[in-house]
Amino acid sequence: MTSDLGTDAADPAATPALLELRVLEGPNLYFPRAAIKLTLDVAPLSAVSAERARRLATSIGLGTARPGEPGTEFRQRFVARALATLVRSVAGDAGTKRLAVRVRTTRDPHVLVVAYPWKHRGRARALGEAVADVLDAVPEGSGRAELEEAVTAAAERVRHSEPGATPTTLTPRVPVVAVTGTNGKTTTSRMVAHIARTAGLHVGWSSTDGIYVDGRLVEAGDYSGPSGAGRVLEHDVVQLAVTETARGGILLKGIGLTRNDVSVVTNVTADHLGLHGIDTLDQLAEVKGVVPRITRRSGWAVLNGDDPRVLAMRHTVKSRTWVFSRDADSPAVRQVIDDGGRATTVLDGWVSVLSAGADPDPLVELVDVPMTLAGLSRYNVENTLAAASAALGVGLAREQVVEGLRTFLPDAEHNPGRMNTFSVGEVTVVIDLAHNEAGLEALVEIMRGVRRPGGRLLLGLGVVGDRTDELIETLGELAARDSDVLVIGHKEKYLRGRTREELEDLMLGGAAKVGVTDVSVYPTEVSALEALVARARPGDVVALMCHAEREEVYEWIAGAGGVADTAGTLRAKVLAARG
Repeated sequence: MTSDLGTDAADPAATPALLELRVLEGPNLYFPRAAIKLTLDVAPLSAVSAERARRLATSIGLGTARPGEPGTEFRQRFVARALATLVRSVAGDAGTKRLAVRVRTTRDPHVLVVAYPWKHRGRARALGEAVADVLDAVPEGSGRAELEEAVTAAAERVRHSEPGATPTTLTPRVPVVAVTGTNGKTTTSRMVAHIARTAGLHVGWSSTDGIYVDGRLVEAGDYSGPSGAGRVLEHDVVQLAVTETARGGILLKGIGLTRNDVSVVTNVTADHLGLHGIDTLDQLAEVKGVVPRITRRSGWAVLNGDDPRVLAMRHTVKSRTWVFSRDADSPAVRQVIDDGGRATTVLDGWVSVLSAGADPDPLVELVDVPMTLAGLSRYNVENTLAAASAALGVGLAREQVVEGLRTFLPDAEHNPGRMNTFSVGEVTVVIDLAHNEAGLEALVEIMRGVRRPGGRLLLGLGVVGDRTDELIETLGELAARDSDVLVIGHKEKYLRGRTREELEDLMLGGAAKVGVTDVSVYPTEVSALEALVARARPGDVVALMCHAEREEVYEWIAGAGGVADTAGTLRAKVLAARG
């Protein structure tokens, strides 16, 4: 077997039923603690006769099971039940009683996922391999005795295996704010970290960009998985940890901490579907919901009240609920306050906190929060509401939260790569990740909001390769529909198994759906931006979906005489756009 970041891929020749054995080191989709995830090929068990399936059932204590005929949904249900019972049976015979087991289906009806918690890595791995051995014996087994013998042998193997190491999950020594969601988690976590630093705390922050301590990058790389939280807590100076928690880290490794004090779920939108067994928005929401589920009872789960899938997570948490919503009269706000929770919303243009039996507490006017672009960006209004809720929920003082919101700017220093706006002569340039539909919609909203009357929208479109064909084509369609000039700028670093030609065809196909065929293509993000600015006229807005060459883009803008917009400049642009 080989190991890669906690993944142990089985040797197909030795254990054909075992497609993957993955060690999850912390809270995960299946359990709030370390677990083993087995991905099993159950095609042989699905195909055996009903009589042979009953023999297996009897050998593991399911004497009254009705396995159904091969290929039916009844058989699929039987296989799932039999797998859970088989794992418990082998574990029980090996000396582990009352083992929790969960079984999940996948897109492939012949592949199932089985998960169970573990205390010792070696023995837990041995259990997974032993269960696969029993499955391999099912097609050849000639009777109940042979199958019972296979189960007994599997249990002996587990019993005599080395226990191995214990989980590496950390119990935090300082308060933790954990932020997840499809869009806005980086901006929100940066805002929380900035507010805490404004309050005088030493803050550690883990993210897709790296590990930061007091705003200084100490280790570059994607640390949105379990290792990020651990790296932050290694620094003794840290008094508050802010962790950006991505879908991939939860699915592939588990969460690195036993709990958090405040959790934030920004939203759940279509992104990364079709990867690691997550094919629908409901499944994606279930993954994101792991973060609020491990929030301590005395803490707060900060949930987007305008997103039904996120709001529903309040029923799965043991902590208190704090919702944020742009609509002060939404049912979510009323329900949560009635249940003793809190809400952050907008009243008369003020970011305000609501709680039962008290007057609203107006914190700060939206026009004084630079990240909202004078209230223009509804997505950053939501991020502001979320960050304010989290900062208050973790115990920061009201005046400290207000000062942090007023001083966090949409620039390359405070929020690199997210809605950064520049002036290049009389042309506005917006740099943003915009990696999915919601992100692109937010980018277009900003472009329109700072465009002078009569100005045009010029957009540089680019995608990463690990998105579905449908999403890539949709991005091409939306970009063409909402811009006056469209070009494509490829992201060579993020092809992720695709070719440039393949991605290009999908984007062009989407643009063609709305009748746009005049689309120039450039090999890099920088060259796409350069071409757009050259075509821009005074009052136009140029935007680039920037992922691969952020620093190079900043350098090009500076070389072209561009300057970052201040809060005052942005406000003036918004007012000019409104006429």
